[in-house]
Amino acid sequence: MLRIEGMSKSFGTLEVLKDVSLHVHKGEVVVIIGRSGSGKSTLLRCVNGLEPIDSGSIWFESRQVIRTPRDLRDLRKQVGFVFQNFNLFPHLTALQNVALGPRVVKRVPKREAESRAMEELSRVGLADKCDSYPANLSGGQQQRVAIARGLAMDPKLMLFDEVTSALDPELIGEVLKVMEDLANSGMTMLSVTHEMGFARHVADRVVFMHGGRIEEEGPPDQVFDHPESPNLRQFIGAIL
Repeated sequence: MLRIEGMSKSFGTLEVLKDVSLHVHKGEVVVIIGRSGSGKSTLLRCVNGLEPIDSGSIWFESRQVIRTPRDLRDLRKQVGFVFQNFNLFPHLTALQNVALGPRVVKRVPKREAESRAMEELSRVGLADKCDSYPANLSGGQQQRVAIARGLAMDPKLMLFDEVTSALDPELIGEVLKVMEDLANSGMTMLSVTHEMGFARHVADRVVFMHGGRIEEEGPPDQVFDHPESPNLRQFIGAIL
């Protein structure tokens, strides 16, 4: 479904991604781990066109992403993105936040978009909060609304960028449960996370990034129990 070939990205003189290649197959859950500054979040932002790449190529469903405005718009109709800090519109209710994408991007009629939004809010366990504004929701609830907003676009691929990093510890579990349910439903997912338990139990494949490169990847048991890279061994020892 997603193919990245030789992708590099710099910010000024700082080279953040260095010749990165990665494939994600339909229905696969790929989790990216690594230290802060290793390029994980930048990789996701490049995939969704939020950052232009300097070299390499990105293919989605056998079609190269050319990055014209129309091409990026078509891509974002099919790829959902959930950010670290929710990014909900504070003046809109949960229902309105979730319905906005289908209405604006896909030109779905208001009633149909709101019906779909209610389905997705129910899916993440927040149907009873449909009329609540973000300020009246906990961090975990806001993040679940953000996930519902991504799902309302009926994406083929979901990108998750450290979606629990801004949450209090007691709220992390409710968001990870939603993500696990999505994985079990067959959703194709590419997730950056520091939650190693989630990576071990939910991922089909774990990718370790170091210094802007993919240094090691494989099934969770292999990556966590038999790491080959000294940097990966050190990383796992530090966090576990």
